[in-house]
This record gives sequence, C-alpha cells and structure tokens, in this order.
Amino acid sequence: MCIRVKSAGMLTTVQDLGRFGLQKYGVLTSGAMDGIALRLANLLAGNEEAAAALEITLLGPQLIFEKGAVIALAGGNLSPSIDGMSIPLWRPVYVPAGSTLQFGRTVSGCRTYLAISGGISVPEAMGSRSTYLRAGIGGLHGRALEAGDVLEMGEAAEPFKLCSLETIVMPWGASFAIRPAYKENPVLRVVRGPEFDTFSEESKHRLWTEPFRVTTQSDRMGYRLADVPLTVAEPVDMISSAVSTGTIQVPPEGNPIVLLADRQTVGGYPRIAHVISVDLPLIAQVRPGGYIRFAEVTLEEAQDLYVKREQEIAQFGQGLSLRIR
Repeated sequence: MCIRVKSAGMLTTVQDLGRFGLQKYGVLTSGAMDGIALRLANLLAGNEEAAAALEITLLGPQLIFEKGAVIALAGGNLSPSIDGMSIPLWRPVYVPAGSTLQFGRTVSGCRTYLAISGGISVPEAMGSRSTYLRAGIGGLHGRALEAGDVLEMGEAAEPFKLCSLETIVMPWGASFAIRPAYKENPVLRVVRGPEFDTFSEESKHRLWTEPFRVTTQSDRMGYRLADVPLTVAEPVDMISSAVSTGTIQVPPEGNPIVLLADRQTVGGYPRIAHVISVDLPLIAQVRPGGYIRFAEVTLEEAQDLYVKREQEIAQFGQGLSLRIR
C-alpha cells in the first residue's frame, strides 16, 4: 500500500506532534505547525491523534494512490480535489485506487494536513516521525517530499477498509465548534514574558494596540514581524534562557520573532510575551503579508482555555470512535 508523489508542491513534509524529552540535549521538538489540525485530521481518518501525516504548505503536491484509502484534510483550504472532483476539508473521504489527489489555489490559511487511515509509515527518529529539515532527520530521509518519492501507508482502521470504484465523502465530520477559529488577520492571546517589564512603556502600549505584519522571512522556525518596533527601556544583559513554541523574542533591531515548531531550545533575546497554546494554530495559518495583533490574558485564563480545548477534543474523539466502529 503506497502513495506515489507525482509532484511535491512548495513544501510538503511528514509531521506528527513532535519529539519530546530531548531539548536538554539541544534536540528540537519540531512537529506540526498547526497541531490541532493534525490531531483532528487523524481522528477523522481513524488514527491515533499523533500519527504521522503530511503538512502541506501553500502550493500542494499531486499524489497518486496505488490502493484505495480513507483520508481526511484539515487546516488551511488549498482547494483539494480527487481526479478533478473537489472534496471538503474536515470530513473523511475515500480515495479509490489509481486516483490522484491534487491541490489548487489557496482559499484560506497556508497549511493543510493530510491524514491517511493507517498513518504514514516512515522510521522513527528519536521517538518521532516528524521532519526537521535543518538537521535532516525524521520524515522521509530527513527532507521535504520530492517528485518520484513513495510513501508507505500503515494498516487502516477496520471500518475504513473500504472497496469502491468512486470517491466517497462521508456525511459526517468536524463541526465549526471543534475547529480552530482561523482568521486572515487574527488576534493572538498572550501572557507576559519574563522580560516584559524591561521594555519601554511605549513598546508595551504598542504590543497591545498595533498590528504586526508577518514578513516573507518567516518559516517553521519562527514568524518574523515588522512595522511595529519594540525597544527595552535600558540595555539588558541576558544569558541564554529556555524558550518554547510561542515565545516572542525581540532582537536589538526591535522586530519581534514568534518562535514556532522548529525553534531553537534556548535564546538570548528579551522575551516580551508568549502566545498561548490554544492560539498557536491561528498563527500557523497566517500567510506572509498578513497581520496579527496581540491581546493579554492571565496564565490562569490560558490554562483554563487549554483544559477546555483538550476536553472538547477528547469528547470529539470518543464520539468518532462510536461512529466508526
């Protein structure tokens, strides 16, 4: 059971939820930029939430299915179709053997996640199948997909071992209530960072009131922001300290960087704020040239939002398990 890559698209990589427990050795977490989309796509495809899937960026690939399979797409809308027939996101879809899945123009967001029932079978590297491009580890040979590649599929869930000569779109899926509230120019909720009070009063005011532009220098390591320079009140002597996905660092020139999936493990720039985990999917779907704003929440509010989201996903998964038995 395999999928052949006819064309690879702009940047298509194998990702799961990342590798953990190794940051003390300098090994990055990596994993999906939009972890919620990956988790929901996997659940819809009958997989465990953390199964390996494809992260597809802006310009999608062309994939030929040598055997029929159930798939699910979630995240940004890159106009997916099977043999010319448009298919929806957030629903399981049966792809017949010999069919080609391809993508068109970007309607919304910039990353979509393709989960295949049974997952994508690539070797684990340090406990994860996620691709970390700069180090060349994980995924398929540690790199983005290329034309001519072959992806092996794992064993599909029993209810999804379908046999049909036509594309079938399941009549059920993920409702708007469970999906991230994507917006073209979102407001991201943040908590104050350890060095927040070292910034000038003007910079603090700008953080909460002005829009920041996402530049073309943004990637999986971090989103570089522009148009609203931030400065410390006085020079700060810092030793390198721990950073995490969502940490907002401010280099000396004043343009903030929001650290994301392939971020480093430590950094030496002042940390003005931190994007809460619930809102990380929102920034992952902002295209270069888009704008983001920041709004402050307390740590307690951030924790409550996280618990609520996890409860909702758990309930969604339980409901799906009853439906596909």
